[in-house]
Amino acid sequence: MASTGKDTLMRFIREGQPLSFSQQLSLTFALSLPAILASVSAMVMQFIDAAMVGQLGADDSASVGLMGTTNWLFEGVLTSFAAGYAVQVAHLLGAKRVVEARQVVRQAIVVCLLFSILLAGFGLAICKPLPVWLGAEAQIRTGATTYFGTFMLFVPFFMIDIVASSMLRSSGNMRIPSILNILMCVLDVVFNYFLIFPTREITVMSHTMVMPGAGLGVMGAALGTASAGFVVSLFMMYYLVFRSSELRLTIEKGSFIPRRNYFDKAVKISAPMGLQHTMLTGASIVITGIVAPLGSIALAANAFAVTAESLCYMSGYGIADAATTLVGQSLGAGRKRLTNSFAWINVLSGMVIMGCMAVLMYVFASELMSFMSPVPEIVELGARCLRVESWAEPLFAASIISYGVFVGAGYTLVPCGINLVSMWIVRLGLSALMVKSMGLYGVWMAMAIELCFRGAVYLLWLASKRWMKGQVIN
Repeated sequence: MASTGKDTLMRFIREGQPLSFSQQLSLTFALSLPAILASVSAMVMQFIDAAMVGQLGADDSASVGLMGTTNWLFEGVLTSFAAGYAVQVAHLLGAKRVVEARQVVRQAIVVCLLFSILLAGFGLAICKPLPVWLGAEAQIRTGATTYFGTFMLFVPFFMIDIVASSMLRSSGNMRIPSILNILMCVLDVVFNYFLIFPTREITVMSHTMVMPGAGLGVMGAALGTASAGFVVSLFMMYYLVFRSSELRLTIEKGSFIPRRNYFDKAVKISAPMGLQHTMLTGASIVITGIVAPLGSIALAANAFAVTAESLCYMSGYGIADAATTLVGQSLGAGRKRLTNSFAWINVLSGMVIMGCMAVLMYVFASELMSFMSPVPEIVELGARCLRVESWAEPLFAASIISYGVFVGAGYTLVPCGINLVSMWIVRLGLSALMVKSMGLYGVWMAMAIELCFRGAVYLLWLASKRWMKGQVIN
């Protein structure tokens, strides 16, 4: 990049040079934009993916939707575990301890891969009884088990992708993870197109041709996603090990044998994150159990509405990734004033962007749902849920990006407590009350109220500056 670009500004952070407000804003968006594009494209592809499954009917859609929150649970645990090492890398790079940062990368690859194998084994052990535990109707249990079990087989490859991409982002390289994650989304759609549907005739510009297909249905959807993740994980790890300007492991020799000091620091950071994500997604699974007895229409509408809403909030996760990197390196460099400035720039920018996305979601709610399902009842119910949720998106952004700030600081215990109280007391309590009289719409109204509550608490805690006393590497 040019001398005035992102790489130079990142070097300014580490070298203690001043950054003007415009430079901070420029750096924030330079890091955020690739991550936002990758996140949004991922959701667009997931949107198309859901539309493909939606063509199979309400029961198959419900089978996939039922297991969605459990898949997120496992993905979140993997991400949390890897983050314990990625935050260390960001702090070490901020302190200009690059050789030690590469040593942490080596440790992370081994420890995280072993952890993912154990987690995959646990998932395979529970894949058959899980749909029953979630209260699924008998006709969707087999499809749900097949979908989840197939996903579990590929968990180690998902972990390889998570570790490599999180390490690259911690160094300030958002571009390569973003490009490769966009590739994964494209491959997911392509693989699904051939694996979900049977061989069929299609018409293109008045020409009829035979399009081959495996006709695997729900299993095809799982295999498509897993295969895309497998391909991209190999590319991502290759770039980290051989091509990364700061973290490639071929610069000097080092040990891959896990060391206690790195592991202990990782656990202090990632354990609250893992507990939080487990409890948050566990609450979402409980909510799925609340929705499941409402029938396949409500279950499918809930799953599709969750997918549609993600188009709105994934931009927030992209900005949160940038916030984690900027806060981590600024704190590692001992620059607390700059850290606080980056935190607020990221949070407020995210609230504005997600607020604008929420307006679009409100206006086009019916169109979003109709793209994924041809069933009128699913479209109508899902659109009502999206419209009530849209009011909470700006404060949802505050919670997402503030959490990214806190992770960059290694400050994860208090946010864990905030999220647990918010989800298990506010959201679950309101959902259990409101579902009785309002059905699925009541569950989504409870969600909107809880997100506003959580976002307000996060903003108050961000303003307190107590989070700057996190697990900074020394």
